[in-house]
Amino acid sequence: MPPSARLAVDIGGTFTDVVVETTDGRTTTKVLTTPRAPEVGVIEGIRRVLQVGAIAPADIAIVVHGTTLATNAIIERKGAPTALITTDGFRDSVEMALENRFEQYDLYMDKPPPLVPRDRRFTVIERVDARGRVLRPLDEAAVAALAERLPALGIASVAVGFLHSYANPEHERRAGAIVARHAPGLAVTLSSDVCPEIREYDRLSTACANAYVQPLMASYLARLADALKDEGIGCPLFLMQSGGGLLTVEMAIRQPIRLVESGPAGGAILAGTVAEECGLDRVLSYDMGGTTAKICLIDDGRPETARSFEVGRVYRFLKGSGLPLRIPVIEMVEIGAGGGSIARIDALGRIAVGPDSAGSEPGPVCYARGGTEPTVTDADVVMGRVDPARFAGGKVRLDPAAAETAVAASIGAALDLDVAHAAHGIAEIVDENMANAARVHAIERGKAVADRTLVAFGGAAPLHAGRLAEKLGIARIVVPSGAGVGSAIGFLRAPVSYEVVRSHYARLSALDLGAINAMLDEMAAEARSVVRLGAPAAELTERRQISMRYVGQGHEIVVALPARRLVASDAALLQAAFDDAYRHLYARTIAGHEAEILSWTLNLSTTVAPPARVAMPRPNGAAVPAGERSVFDPSRRRHVAMPVHRRDAIAEGALVRGPALIVEDETTTVVPAAFDATVNAIGYIVMTRRGGSEATP
Repeated sequence: MPPSARLAVDIGGTFTDVVVETTDGRTTTKVLTTPRAPEVGVIEGIRRVLQVGAIAPADIAIVVHGTTLATNAIIERKGAPTALITTDGFRDSVEMALENRFEQYDLYMDKPPPLVPRDRRFTVIERVDARGRVLRPLDEAAVAALAERLPALGIASVAVGFLHSYANPEHERRAGAIVARHAPGLAVTLSSDVCPEIREYDRLSTACANAYVQPLMASYLARLADALKDEGIGCPLFLMQSGGGLLTVEMAIRQPIRLVESGPAGGAILAGTVAEECGLDRVLSYDMGGTTAKICLIDDGRPETARSFEVGRVYRFLKGSGLPLRIPVIEMVEIGAGGGSIARIDALGRIAVGPDSAGSEPGPVCYARGGTEPTVTDADVVMGRVDPARFAGGKVRLDPAAAETAVAASIGAALDLDVAHAAHGIAEIVDENMANAARVHAIERGKAVADRTLVAFGGAAPLHAGRLAEKLGIARIVVPSGAGVGSAIGFLRAPVSYEVVRSHYARLSALDLGAINAMLDEMAAEARSVVRLGAPAAELTERRQISMRYVGQGHEIVVALPARRLVASDAALLQAAFDDAYRHLYARTIAGHEAEILSWTLNLSTTVAPPARVAMPRPNGAAVPAGERSVFDPSRRRHVAMPVHRRDAIAEGALVRGPALIVEDETTTVVPAAFDATVNAIGYIVMTRRGGSEATP
């Protein structure tokens, strides 16, 4: 029989999650992430799941991987020494940025420093105009002389970003070839490859970020590929993209910037699948791991997507305070509110949580690995929500006494609270941080959250989902099976895909259909060449979009484009589609004003069949608890004897009345006092608030 098992690995800041699926079922595990050599933790996790599942390495047909390495390298400024080669006179474009103040009233506003400092930014003579016409030829001798100097300066990677290269990339390609010839040991990124779009600062920022993480990611992926082969796993390796599709390892090495949000993207894919399975039209995806929490709006089973993203924000919720990246991305809000987020008393005497995290080294105090500052996980342990003997399937033994000491010393003593109320204060702050992030994220998009179903996954989310739902007024929560490793499971639901974008200015009144159709054909061919590397014979789905605005406006909105050759009558069709999209956002249109197109996007992916639907469970008798544990109950402000249920022992439809705990190897679900829980036909926990209207599917 040919290999059929499918394996997924998600490296987080605290835990590395591994999942293997076969026709007989699923095996999962969590191991502590090994930051100095991430592949060590990956291989340890793979060995565990293969042993438990009695699966031979040769039975693995595909490995799908997501990682936060690229993100962390940018945030922590641990990438490669990078140089930027740009057009003469534009050396400081990445530092001038957009020349705006994203925080109007802060006289000492901090801006994110560019990834490439000024002494590593170089210019050469060349110039292309916005239509792609060469105004000044490239000074190739200057590029060659510069390339020969770079290795002696300690440079490991080079970004090449010339003015208007989206319209004519020839100068960038020539400069890249010269650098590769005269300095063959340097990694080279062309802005016209990673971001062939208008807006100079965004394009250069994206190119610099790609160059900054490329040596790190290339080295890691090469080591991982070798380690997998040493284990006897010789199947294809795919990487999860920020936009929700899978990418071949070869393309991931060339454009690692597409992996920046790969782990969270897998979680959003899982939540979208859960929404389709349960027939839920409006979902709020909630993914809380060891380091961060991610929240995403999902309508009709499809997460919101975008082509812009900020990384390393100086101000947590303030748009414009981070480094812009122009990449396909699932749109979500991510905050430093994970199990490892550190709690402290701030200058005003309040409890503050995150965004810094204890990670896996040293980890929370209760891990007994050298941590000294209390974290959210420590608070959960103190409140009795986490069984110290079962944490991470018993692979990480917890020290509750150490957690109590840290919480009491750092929080309780400062606020004159007993240790239980101090721990509850930590949990309340982190839950309110997440609720506030969800409110802001929804309001910015003109949407409500109270009528949605909360889909909770990640190692810490089921512990906090009930309280988050109470704060947001949400009446139903779904915790899918395997929730503790949810993002990794989502990787196995993602298609192989590739997205191509081109900036090509066109007014609807003067469409050059010949040039546009030729460009779209080239884009389709490029996408097909990448997707076919990973899926040679699969059925493909193509989606096209355009970015449109009224002439004279500064920003665009996205409009769907037919996936076929355009004809003259399509101008009216596109105008109508633009009017509908504009009216949806702004409740009006501008009569008689002409529209224009700036960018064209084509996404090609393997076709994924929709999952089978299951009905919401109907309560059918009471579930029998396996025991009880003393847990701090926020609704009563004291410890109570709370029933403990084993998830695998709850029959379909059996009712668990809150307050209660539902335990499994990778996480624990807290059922609040105001909620009841049942399990549906595919093993998902469905919690419904008593005495309140349910969220409408």
